[in-house]
Amino acid sequence: MTETLKNKKTKSYTQYGVKRNWQLLAMLSGAIVFTAVFAYIPMYGVLIAFQEYNPALGIGGSPYIGLDNFTRFFESYQFSNLMINTFLVSFLGFIIGFPLPIIIALLLNTLRSTRMKGIFQTIFNAPHFISVVVLVGMLFLFFGEYGLINSLILQFGGERISFFLESDWFRPLFIGSGNWQETGWSSIIYLAALAGVDPQLHEAAKIDGASRFKRILHIDFPAIFPTISIILILSVGSLLSVGYEKVLLMQTGTNLSTSEIISTYVYKIGLTGFTEPGYAAAIGLFNSLINVVLLIIANYSAKKFSENSLW
Repeated sequence: MTETLKNKKTKSYTQYGVKRNWQLLAMLSGAIVFTAVFAYIPMYGVLIAFQEYNPALGIGGSPYIGLDNFTRFFESYQFSNLMINTFLVSFLGFIIGFPLPIIIALLLNTLRSTRMKGIFQTIFNAPHFISVVVLVGMLFLFFGEYGLINSLILQFGGERISFFLESDWFRPLFIGSGNWQETGWSSIIYLAALAGVDPQLHEAAKIDGASRFKRILHIDFPAIFPTISIILILSVGSLLSVGYEKVLLMQTGTNLSTSEIISTYVYKIGLTGFTEPGYAAAIGLFNSLINVVLLIIANYSAKKFSENSLW
């Protein structure tokens, strides 16, 4: 009898909540439908990773081959090179790029002039709105064989450097340009967190004789630490998710030894030449599984060493 009353109360509370918040639920319904249609329903296509997929037969008619596509990739002579290149590009970009938005946000927050803060924020955020094609075109203008950098090198008595033809220069150009483009934009979320810091804390610290650096270290940084933890977990969870668009635009025949990564290989195998959708899907699924494992490890570590975690 008691359980029945509890169920009735729970049901009545749920109905009351739905009636009271129906406007919010109606607004949320679009996002739910969008996510379901474009994120969850396409997961059915993962089945082709375990098939010798034939578009004429479809997913239901293509023969099932189990883990053969995965085994083929693991035994491929390109496996180690693809994994190393993808890991180095993503890991080095993460190590260099993750602290930069935090530093930029902390420095911008120390500016007293609202006008100067707005000017610098605009300068830092503007590169984010440059398209990938334009960005790579700018790199060619600056670092091409007859670009500005080589012209300066010649002026100082040096020799031209083929930045886009030498494989050793791919990672510095890719990582450096990526951080230049996204650092300012990524700092916005930290600036938003810093906006919630009580100014009276800084005033009290000034009275106690705390320097600006100590105020940043003991007031501002602890205020954004929960945000840093969540962003860190999400960043680790997408560590190997390097997009193929910019890499393809920067690729040349002579820098493939460092520029060929998993996403570009999947693109070439799955969409160009003699396509093998099943094989490409298996490689992409393997990459996603690694990201899921990294996300779980990062969340577990954050939960163990701090109070901030995704779940």
